Formats: sequence, structure tokens, C-alpha cells
Amino acid sequence: RTLTRRGSRPNCTAAHSHNSSFLSPACCSSRYGLAFLSCYGFFVAYALRVNLSVAMVDMLKNSSSANNSSSVCPHHSIPVPKHNHTASVYDWDSETQGWILGSFFYGYILTQIPGGYFARKYGAKWLFGIGILCTVIFTLLTPVAADLGAGYLIAVRVLEGIGEGVSYPAMHAMWASWAPPLERSRLLTISYTGAQLGTVVALPLSGQICFYLDWTYVFYIFGAVGLLWFFLWSCFVSNSPSSHKRITEAEKTYIMASLKNELSPTTDYIPWTSILKSSPLWAIVVAHFSYNWTFYTLLTLLPTYMNDILGFSIQQNGMLSALPYLGCWLLALLGGQLADLLRERYLIRTVNVRKAFTIVGMVGPAVFLVAAGYTGCNYVLAVAFLSISSSLGGISASGFNINHLDIAPSYAGILLGITNSFATIPGMVGPVIARSLTKSNTIPEWQIVFYISAAINIFGAVFFTIFGKGTVQPWAVQ
Repeated sequence: RTLTRRGSRPNCTAAHSHNSSFLSPACCSSRYGLAFLSCYGFFVAYALRVNLSVAMVDMLKNSSSANNSSSVCPHHSIPVPKHNHTASVYDWDSETQGWILGSFFYGYILTQIPGGYFARKYGAKWLFGIGILCTVIFTLLTPVAADLGAGYLIAVRVLEGIGEGVSYPAMHAMWASWAPPLERSRLLTISYTGAQLGTVVALPLSGQICFYLDWTYVFYIFGAVGLLWFFLWSCFVSNSPSSHKRITEAEKTYIMASLKNELSPTTDYIPWTSILKSSPLWAIVVAHFSYNWTFYTLLTLLPTYMNDILGFSIQQNGMLSALPYLGCWLLALLGGQLADLLRERYLIRTVNVRKAFTIVGMVGPAVFLVAAGYTGCNYVLAVAFLSISSSLGGISASGFNINHLDIAPSYAGILLGITNSFATIPGMVGPVIARSLTKSNTIPEWQIVFYISAAINIFGAVFFTIFGKGTVQPWAVQ
């Protein structure tokens, strides 16, 4: 009976939160300030993560002639004067490239669960800040590492991953104390879509930097942008509304009142057994793993696919590789607004909103990804289908991705650490498997890569629909 009562309570709190949110408008508020600064943080994190995918095309010896012989479609790069680049180039085979591109995730997986634990125990502000600062420092060292050899570059990428691994669990722990339940989808999508925005800007910009300067500047320029972010984050962010120096009294009261019934009062106790036995958590694990398989395969290999199959030059490559993430960013933001509107105004149950958004955001991409494999050399259709596939994926940001905060806000950082650990495995093995399946760079080989991703995506959506939940679990409220 208690569960039913708790499950039906949002209607009363909806009205209460709705009224109090008028006392604390979104404009110039501290919670939205946090959303935009963390968005900039994820922008930096992802820009530093993907710039290597584009720079890699320029780091290899004779990349253009090698690609010309293996490219299925005719190359259609615009004749442009070649700049005299002084940066070194390297002789890495496709297997080594796969390991370099996947190495980031070997570090990333190590700090997921510790990240959630330490953010809960010591506060998320400095954990998130220093984690991304580490990634920035190692990015600045990338050109030196590449000169020393592939092994050193892999080591630097692993260290970048270790730093960045705490970012999502720390931010989830932070939002547990900052995001009122009925504004959750909005605030979290603004915050996390910095990842897509970083990808959208880094891919084309890296292409331009490679062309006009040389590939080393890709790492120096984005590193500098990261240092600026760290300065702003240090000055303007606090761990919770109660410790924030510039928050208004009305906003502080509004946030803390809306979270009163959801947060566990003690920070020391963590119900590990209940967490690991929770089927709603495993539903998120499976969905997260499945979604990331497609996301990471495309993230690391789309520039290669554009170059080796569709025959786009490095300057066009970055721009076209960014299109899918531009759509993903837009739909994730719009999805966040829509998800909260459905819950607040139309009182649709949270669990139904999360499941619907997960199905659209995972089955849709699977269909268009497979279709992209059958477009042959029709560049327009191939880019369109890949873009639609990634864009629809953005809708799942308001599905399984936020669900940790619905089922256990007190332990959201730890839960995200667990699900993201599993969801990092595709980043480690996806690119390596994809590169080993595409040794001859033929369209049928890439079709197999797309089929595998699509099947995994659909399985994840079905699993989450069966086992997902939308209310705070009994073990999460002590």
C-alpha cells in the first residue's frame, strides 16, 4: 500500500512544485546556471574525446593515396592547395588505429563506480572539475606522446579516460541535490547535451584546424578552451543549494522542499545488496550498454567511414561527421522539454514517459542505421540516414538516461557509475570489432557493423520496456 501511495503522490507534488516554481523562475537561477556550466564542461570533455578521430586521418602516412585505392566510392574532394604541414605522420595499421581510438575507454571504465561513490561522500564539484582538468592536461600532451610512439599515445588516452570517467557519475550525484523532480528532464538534458555540442563543434573544427594549421593544433586549441572552463567552474559552482553563495532564498527553499521526500538523510549508508539486486537498475544497464554500442561505434569510426567509403576529404569530413550529433543535440533538448511537459501538465506517469522515449530513441536509430548501409554511393542518402539515426538517439536522453534519478535520487551517482561501467564496454570493444570486420573497407563489411549495432539497440529497448520503473525504490529512501 505504501508503494502505491508513493507512486501516486507526484500529482499532489506536481501542483505544489508547479506553484513554487513561479516563486523561483528559471531565468538567471542558480540551477540553470549550473546546467549551462556543466553543459560547457561536457562540451570540453567530448571535444577532447572525439578530436583524435578526425586528427587520426591526418596523422597517418599517405592517408589520401591509401584511401583512394581502398575507397569504394569515387573521392570527391575539392581541389585545394595543400598547406606545408610540419607535423609528423605515422605508419600505424588499422588494428593499431582501432586500439588507439578505443584506448580512452580502458581508463574511462576504471573511475565510474569510484566516481559515484566519492561524489556522494565528498561532493561532486571538485571531482567533476579536476576530472576534466586531467583530461585537458593529457590532451595538451598528446602530440608529444604520439611522437614517442603508439604505446605512449595509448597510455595518454587511457589517462584521459581515467580523468573523464568521474564526470557523469559526479554530475548525476550533483543533480540529485539540485534538480527539482518536475524539472529533471529539462535541467539534465541541457547539462548532458554539452556532449553532443562538443562533438558537433569539434568534428568540423578539427578538420579545419588540421587543414589550415596541422593536427597538433587540434589538441592545443581545445586544451586551452578546457582551461578556461575549469576557471569558471571553480568560481561559480557549489555542491548543493544550501552551500551556494549567490542563490536566492526562494530558489533554495523551492529546490529543497521539492526533494524533501526523495533523498535519504544519511550519506554514510549505501545499500549495495539491494542496489545490485534491483531489476529496474539492470533494465537501465542493458539499455545504456545497447545505446552506447551504436553511439561509440559511430563516434569513433564515422570520420573513417566518411573518408574510406564515401570518399570525403578531411575538410568536408569533419562537417559531415558532425551533422548526426547536431540533430542528436537538438532532439535531446526538445525531448527534455516535452518529457517534463507530459509529466507536469498532462500528469502522464514517469515510467510511461521514460519507456516511450527509450523506444523511440533506440528502435528509430536501429532502423535508419541499417538503411544507411544500403545507400551504396548515394552520399546524400547515406549522410541523411546516419544523421536521422543519431538524431533520434537524442530522444533517449529523457528515457533510460535520467531514470537513475527516478528510482534512487540519493544514490544516482553510484547507479550511474554502475550502468556507465557496463556502457563503457562498447567503447572498448566496438571500434576494435568494427575495424577487424572492415579490413577490406567494402560496403558489405560495413553493413555487418551496422546490423550488429541495430540488433543490440533493439534488444536494449525491449529489455528496458519490460523491466524499467519510474518511482523511487523502497531501498532508496532510508
